Amino acid sequence: MQSLNVQLTIPIPDDMVLIHKVEYEGLKANELTGVYWNMKDLEERINRKSVWIKENILYPTKFRAVLDSENGGFVFYPKAQGQNWAFQATKMADFLEKRFSQIFSS
Repeated sequence: MQSLNVQLTIPIPDDMVLIHKVEYEGLKANELTGVYWNMKDLEERINRKSVWIKENILYPTKFRAVLDSENGGFVFYPKAQGQNWAFQATKMADFLEKRFSQIFSS
């Protein structure tokens, strides 16, 4: 078992590690690297149904210009029935974080 010595000893369980906050934040940021979401994943992330997501995020012109992979964005818009939505997780998460007020004020 590891321990941290300060004015008192605090035991650190063997199944835990102590790391710098900066390193932890870096690990969390990389958690979505190389991951693609489908519509169900996005619904779970933002706690909204696909109809709402499409009406408020994916189809409004102000967002689609940035999101659509045909414009260099990070969202694949299905072109035919049977095709699935695809979202580059890191960039979609960042978009949602930065555009929160715009999304929910529309």
